[in-house]
Amino acid sequence: MAAKKTLTVRQTGSATRRPPIQRQTLIGLGLGRIGKERTLEDTPSVRGMIRKVAHMVKVVGE
Repeated sequence: MAAKKTLTVRQTGSATRRPPIQRQTLIGLGLGRIGKERTLEDTPSVRGMIRKVAHMVKVVGE
């Protein structure tokens, strides 16, 4: 069985003064503080969440 692909995501922007749905998306990604990183499975749903908050996160590894 092939290894699952992963993405490492780092939060680069603050969730302060953002719409609640964007804050909830960051929490769903396991983020919440600037500089926090999470390694997530590369799925269409995770990519969609990253796209919704692309202005506050950076993909640092694939």
